[in-house]
Amino acid sequence: PSVTGSEEQTEGQRSTLECSTPYVCPWGDIVLSWQGYDPQVSEVSGHVQLDTSGIGQRVTLTSSFSWKDHSKKLLCELSHGSQRASTEVVLRVRHAPRDTRVALSPSSGNIGVGAAVTLSCEVGSSHPPVSGFRWYKDGVAVGTERVLALRGVRRQDHGRYRCEARNALGAAASPDVALRVFAAEISASPAAEVREGTATTLSCDVPGREEHPEELTYTWYKNSAWLKEGPAHTLLFPAVAAGDAGYYSCQVTNSQGSDTAQAISLSVTYPPRIPTLALFQETQGGRLVIIRCTVDSHPPATLAIDRDGTVLATSGAQVALGQRLGVAASRNSLRLEIRDVGPRDSGKYGCTASNVHGNASATKVLLTRAAELLIQPSAEVPEGTAVTLSCVGTGGTAGEPLYAWYRNGRRLRESSFPTLQFPSVRGDDAGAFQCQVRSGNGSDTSEAVALRVLYPPRQPVLSSFLQSRGGRLGIIQCSVESDPESNLTLRRGDEVMACTRGCPQATSPRVGVTRSYNSLRVEIRDVVVEDEGIYECQAGNSQGSASAAVDFQA
Repeated sequence: PSVTGSEEQTEGQRSTLECSTPYVCPWGDIVLSWQGYDPQVSEVSGHVQLDTSGIGQRVTLTSSFSWKDHSKKLLCELSHGSQRASTEVVLRVRHAPRDTRVALSPSSGNIGVGAAVTLSCEVGSSHPPVSGFRWYKDGVAVGTERVLALRGVRRQDHGRYRCEARNALGAAASPDVALRVFAAEISASPAAEVREGTATTLSCDVPGREEHPEELTYTWYKNSAWLKEGPAHTLLFPAVAAGDAGYYSCQVTNSQGSDTAQAISLSVTYPPRIPTLALFQETQGGRLVIIRCTVDSHPPATLAIDRDGTVLATSGAQVALGQRLGVAASRNSLRLEIRDVGPRDSGKYGCTASNVHGNASATKVLLTRAAELLIQPSAEVPEGTAVTLSCVGTGGTAGEPLYAWYRNGRRLRESSFPTLQFPSVRGDDAGAFQCQVRSGNGSDTSEAVALRVLYPPRQPVLSSFLQSRGGRLGIIQCSVESDPESNLTLRRGDEVMACTRGCPQATSPRVGVTRSYNSLRVEIRDVVVEDEGIYECQAGNSQGSASAAVDFQA
């Protein structure tokens, strides 16, 4: 049989195919028929021609084909008993793209920021072939290739994607496919920098959190230390405090893994606390006062130091400095140095700290002396050293001043010279010295400064006597003058009877020892003849040694 009809059919339109033979067998059992069509949407009619214009037999198939019939095979079959002959027809049904879907790769596991993701637009059938593609993300066009490649996924790539395939007959869109980017991020409300006392919320979010909240667990950290863990994606501060400031991060976990958000800095601003004001006055004649003010605040405060209301230094806009003043400023710290200090520098010193949130202040009183006593080369010297005491810090006095010198409160001398010299100082020269300056402006006395003279032990004073009341009691006592303190040792021959430090206790129960500064007392009870003899007291310190002996008779 032969088949005639259009080479292609169009979906939804009625098409006719005709199967025919150029002969007829009226009295035979020859059958001509169509095979493989859908009888519900098809009509079949037969026709036999026996006339002068021609002879033939044909069967006509009229049907409405769908895209599913594309490439389907129909048979026009001629059968005679068990014999068959057929002609095959392959349907070419023109239709718009059908069965469009999106293939996502990777298709499982968490997709993190920076991952490579491909979305492919797959079409089940299209005739003519697909001529173009268009991609949409959340309804917005994003591409025109069959494959949408995201080589470095970002958080903003999270969303619902669909593709649309088109040919000359129309277009078809795929169902939406969700691309879930699993990337944690922290946000602060109302801001990452807030004033102390503000209600503040830190939120840890992954894209699409609202879609599957039951799957997520949140672990919060502050400055890398664990804070809390649970289903809550927020960290609440009803009234944030300065101590809440720090770096916060969170880890979000689901059944397929976890992701940790980059830490966010929570900054809490607050007004200055009460400043710490420290005054240091050099007492060894340097005539230098250091005033240091520090404060705790955020943002940093502007500091100002004043004396009796007059600003001397500031960490902000500079004020005119006197020649005697030096200023150093750093974050929340201000240091003021005053040289050649005198009575004029006495007064109430204040430090004021201020920032955009408020201010605070502190005060201290400084009392300075006009006279200061300086000892050269040192306030502690060995005996024999040349020592000079100078009375300094008396500039600005009216007329020629007089200097009076005192040791241990007793007046030594008065002259117009501001120094007291000891060409070769002795132990007897040690004491607490003061100088008094008298001029037309009045007088001022320095603070007492101790001069210590180190010297070796002098000749020890060694005495012995015997008491006979209530028994025979012998007493041997040794004392010495020295600075520093001496170690005293009492010997009889090669035997050490006692010492002030560093020797064992007396072995005899009859011997008692009493120790004090530079003094050693030994008591011998029930004295016998054997206790008689020469007793020697040895004294020694870092400067030297000395000794003395006594003959003890019973």
